[in-house]
Amino acid sequence: MRFQEYGTKQKNVILLLHGGGLSWWNYREVAEHLQKEYHVILPILDGHAGSDRPFTTIEENASEIIDFIYEHFRGAVLLIGGLSLGGQILLEMLSQRKDICSYALIESAAVIPSKLKNALIAPVFGSSYGLIRNRSFAKLQFQSLHMKPELFEDYYRDTCQIRKQDMIAFLRANTSYALIDAFRESSAEIHVYVGEKETGEIRRSAEAICKARPSCRLHRINGFKHGDFSINHADQYADAIRQIIQGGAISILSEK
Repeated sequence: MRFQEYGTKQKNVILLLHGGGLSWWNYREVAEHLQKEYHVILPILDGHAGSDRPFTTIEENASEIIDFIYEHFRGAVLLIGGLSLGGQILLEMLSQRKDICSYALIESAAVIPSKLKNALIAPVFGSSYGLIRNRSFAKLQFQSLHMKPELFEDYYRDTCQIRKQDMIAFLRANTSYALIDAFRESSAEIHVYVGEKETGEIRRSAEAICKARPSCRLHRINGFKHGDFSINHADQYADAIRQIIQGGAISILSEK
């Protein structure tokens, strides 16, 4: 696994795990906001543009990042955040190593498997994969993701680099992931974020995470869609990280 890093190595460490089909630039602005205060590390998940190996499983990605933390940071960091697929990998990390971080920020992570979606991924992407290099089609796809326009070139460049087998693998992993019992044993202070305009599946997943571990704090963000928080509102996301670490209130959110 490869990593982008911001800030000096003498600072407390924050890791941020990007969403499926994106790459480290998912959190570029957030890292720029935080780099004077923290050492921010942005892993490039397996099977994505700039990665050094194919995507296998969520569990394997989690193990790789845990090994990295043990090798470089004595087995624990201050905070880990993750969006969607990255959020699922974070949940798995918390399950595999209960003390891997002091704080966790989980955004829009699905934990309710969908057999139908999982079954449709291979045939749908098998027939339409070639369209991802069509710039007009890519713009339509990009618009459906509700990301700010200045990220299109990053999105288009990196989407074109994802191999079909990797895209199918991480999408199937995304639609089949479920929490395991060990998640309940995590010692981290866990914050779960969900946009009020996300799908019912994602909203129910946020509630399921907090039900599995009742000490989690659920934050519902008014007017936000999937990925809105970290991708389109980097300044507010960075402020939320600061406030979580400092124990303050998070003013833009409506809490459980």
